[in-house]
Amino acid sequence: MRNFHKYGIDTHGRTGGKIKTICPECNATRGHKGNKSFSIDLDKGVCYCHHCGYKLYVPDDTEERERQQRKEKYNRTNKLPSHFRRPVFNPAQMNLSENLERYWTEERCLEQRLLAELSITEELVKLPESNEMENCICFNYFENGILINIKYRSGRKHFKMVTGAELIPYNIDAILDTPECIITEGEFDAASFMSAGRKDVISVPAGAQSNLTWMDRFVETHFEPKQLIYIAVDGDNAGQLLQQELIRRLGAERCRLVHFGPECKDANEHLIRYGAESLLITLAQAEEVPLEGVFTAADCLDNLRSLFENGLQRGAETGWSNLDENCTFETRRLLVVTGRPGEGKSEFIDELVLRLCLRHEWKICFFSPENMPMEYHLAKLSEKLTGHSFHPGPGMTEALYNHVIRWLTDNVTHILPDSGSYTIDCILEKARQLVHRRGVRIVVVDPLNRIDQQLKPGQTELEYITSLLNKLSRFAIQHKCLVILVAHPRKVNRNTATGELRRVEMNDINGSANFGNMADFCLDVDRNDDKEIVTVYIDKVRFKHLGSAHTCAKFVYNRINGRYWPCEEAIVHGPDGDKLGPANTVHDNENWLINTPEQSCLFD
Repeated sequence: MRNFHKYGIDTHGRTGGKIKTICPECNATRGHKGNKSFSIDLDKGVCYCHHCGYKLYVPDDTEERERQQRKEKYNRTNKLPSHFRRPVFNPAQMNLSENLERYWTEERCLEQRLLAELSITEELVKLPESNEMENCICFNYFENGILINIKYRSGRKHFKMVTGAELIPYNIDAILDTPECIITEGEFDAASFMSAGRKDVISVPAGAQSNLTWMDRFVETHFEPKQLIYIAVDGDNAGQLLQQELIRRLGAERCRLVHFGPECKDANEHLIRYGAESLLITLAQAEEVPLEGVFTAADCLDNLRSLFENGLQRGAETGWSNLDENCTFETRRLLVVTGRPGEGKSEFIDELVLRLCLRHEWKICFFSPENMPMEYHLAKLSEKLTGHSFHPGPGMTEALYNHVIRWLTDNVTHILPDSGSYTIDCILEKARQLVHRRGVRIVVVDPLNRIDQQLKPGQTELEYITSLLNKLSRFAIQHKCLVILVAHPRKVNRNTATGELRRVEMNDINGSANFGNMADFCLDVDRNDDKEIVTVYIDKVRFKHLGSAHTCAKFVYNRINGRYWPCEEAIVHGPDGDKLGPANTVHDNENWLINTPEQSCLFD
């Protein structure tokens, strides 16, 4: 939870997703007051005014910021991706000027030998911040001896990297096969530790930000074997946010937090002020990450203050107005979905999670054996995303096909254990790895009856189900995910008087009433073919600020692209007479990917 109210920002009662509102910095001086030019990512706390350029970060010490979408699939073989632009290294540029060498050794207090060891170069470059040619120190990013990227830094602290080149950690080869490593926020900070005698040090490639997709390709080869990882980032808000995200990705148990003292914001300032020996002492005094699971009120003061001032706020919306009115979602929650077989539970969940991913960048992983083979499921998801049938034609162009496949690659993962073991422990272990490697926020288990039920000696089915639900809930809390479980009901009998099937309820799920008792959200999907309406009953929303239970949302199912269109139920006049059916349907056949920057250029 973030205290936007403290900065004079009105979030209109929203706590998740992206919104636009008035800018607290320039609204008072604008002729057109009330113009919503201020964009806010409520999950990340990032704010930007498109009118005056005012930027603001609203910190949150307890929630993790969601990373931006990765652009390329994780490569298990660590092969260098070939589609990125590759800069060319010019050894002649290692003939450095006297001014640069003096700046390196006298002002930055770095050892001169590192200029050659790190292949530092010097070049006159036009920088976007000044739109002028400026003399730059060039930090060359190598991997396996191949130049991958270059960061240009001028004396005016203007920066740029090679357009179209891959982002990788600086000095990445230095931590291959080492038991420890140090992660800094800048190249000068990495060089500072190297001047103090450490070689196993890298820098993040683009300063303090929560987008750690550059790490994905190196997790298995460079980070997983580490016994100890020192996080030596800046002490400002952006640095602390980076620190939290690194801890989440790397695991708190092996991370140590380096502090440079109140008068030094980073490693280089500490080196300049106190020397190399003192800098090494900061490593020796690095603190462990605070113990998880033990808290006092002092550990959540910011959240308490925000709650005190703002009250409870709504969660992330789906874009279905009729559902959002009564049910919004948060991570750290368990959602149980049920309904009669063949009535669209999986179809509805597929669209629900796609909408959350598109609106809030919550990446998805599926354990969905009933949707195998995987390409069948991906084809269905493609139709929901684009609004077009999944085959070549006027709608699904080659360019659109390529883009939707890239989007699915970056945002959707399927779990299918190699061993064929479908136990809940095996599934959740794979999901845990995906949280670390891909930043997954939504875990779908569809359906429950495809999980291998392994009862311990003397354990009843009720005890097994209770244990399973506890594991799902704990996973959601510990890994800050929305976990969705699809569970089939037992046979529902017809009404003896009318002969109609009654709708399914949570207590109809086979095995235990705890499905309804232990879940945070409960949804029932009910399809009526006579009315041509799908009704989603909201049977439970644990927290009232997220919605209202005992309500429902009605939809028309579009068989062409698999989407659910909001509608109302009313008397419909047809050739066969009057009957109840869908009215005031909100149609949507648009390509949902067209608003992404990459896709927009395809339609210019």
